[in-house]
Amino acid sequence: MSTFTRRTFLQTVAVAGAAATLPPLLQAEMTKDGLFPAGPNFFTGPRASVMISGGTITKDGKFTDAVRAAHNLHYGARKKILLVLHATEPDKRNADEQKLKLLFADDHYEAESLHHWEGEAALKKIAEAEAFFVGGGETFLLLRTLIETRQLAAIRERVLAGVPYNGSSAGSNVAGTVIGCTNDFPVVDVPTRKSIGVLPVVVNPHHPPADSNEYAGRVGKIKGYLRLNPAETVLGIGNGAVARLHEGKITIEHGPAFYYHGAEEKELPEGLCLELTALVTAHV
Repeated sequence: MSTFTRRTFLQTVAVAGAAATLPPLLQAEMTKDGLFPAGPNFFTGPRASVMISGGTITKDGKFTDAVRAAHNLHYGARKKILLVLHATEPDKRNADEQKLKLLFADDHYEAESLHHWEGEAALKKIAEAEAFFVGGGETFLLLRTLIETRQLAAIRERVLAGVPYNGSSAGSNVAGTVIGCTNDFPVVDVPTRKSIGVLPVVVNPHHPPADSNEYAGRVGKIKGYLRLNPAETVLGIGNGAVARLHEGKITIEHGPAFYYHGAEEKELPEGLCLELTALVTAHV
């Protein structure tokens, strides 16, 4: 017996009518049932090197020991880092740049912020960058700015060419496939939730540890998201934690980190993560 009721028909017509009013770019993002996004948004290659942290990466005015070790591993001999601070409100970017310059200088890195350049000059800075650090703040502001300035595609291209990407908090969010499990309010509109897509997951930064009072609530929210987006995988990553994609493999350099797919949820041990690595190798 058919389950296609009058109510279903009206819902379908409503979705189709709404879709017809969208710009062609957004129409292309829609699935047949009108949901977003339409498909995977993961880009990788043998040279891609991506590191993310859940946030709160400093202690006592310095990077934490785990983050410092991860920086040394990830950046290697590259000592000039291009900061991408678009997640910060514009009038605060100079101050944030100075803080990060001092933090990186303590480990003998030279850092400068992309916000001093605009248009083609900014794209040229990206094209010449040795390494990236994408900072935290407002995820939707970061994503919108990257899209509007054409820097999102430019950064993705450089990462696929082997330029190390390092993101914290909002910078972790935009490394993933879509913005789906951010803890931020949508403070600005964005034309799409699709982000840089150099990690094969949706990222949830600032994930509470398993023994905290906030843990059960976060798990419930992420599982609710996955019921509506069953094809996606979520990587929850805690404050001070670090995950890394390098040479086609994803490792948890420092926990806590959590894996979610379908009804499955578990804490990931430090070391090679087979579940996430399989998502990479499936696309190579």
